[in-house]
Amino acid sequence: MIKKFGSAIWNGTIKGGSGIVSTESGVLDKAQYGFKQRFEGEPGTNPEELAGAAHAACFSMALSLQLEQAGMEAEEISTKATVAMDQVEGGFEIKSVHLDLTAKIPGADEAKFKEAAENAKAGCPISKLYKGADITLDAKLA
Repeated sequence: MIKKFGSAIWNGTIKGGSGIVSTESGVLDKAQYGFKQRFEGEPGTNPEELAGAAHAACFSMALSLQLEQAGMEAEEISTKATVAMDQVEGGFEIKSVHLDLTAKIPGADEAKFKEAAENAKAGCPISKLYKGADITLDAKLA
């Protein structure tokens, strides 16, 4: 079993407070986050941005595996994951994630590429976290 961790500290009220988030590797080390970063576009990180980055990274790695199994190798896989959070009764909920993929694969078979991308979308462990959310994908070859 693989175990990794991230941690957060929050101080104060929801609107007036602030927090820091860190990762086990130290890539994030006391990165600031808060209400204004999450809801008002102020510089800094937020949980949805971090979830998007995790999903893009996981999907890209899963696609690399799927491509290899289909006899292809990408020079570059570029993925953007846009996480959409909506207000619902009782709070907020992530309702959808859109993956925007561009891959550079010499000699790629487009049908096999699209199939590999769909398999990666379904099989990526982070995709599996979003049960109930609509995960969409635009996949194109560069």
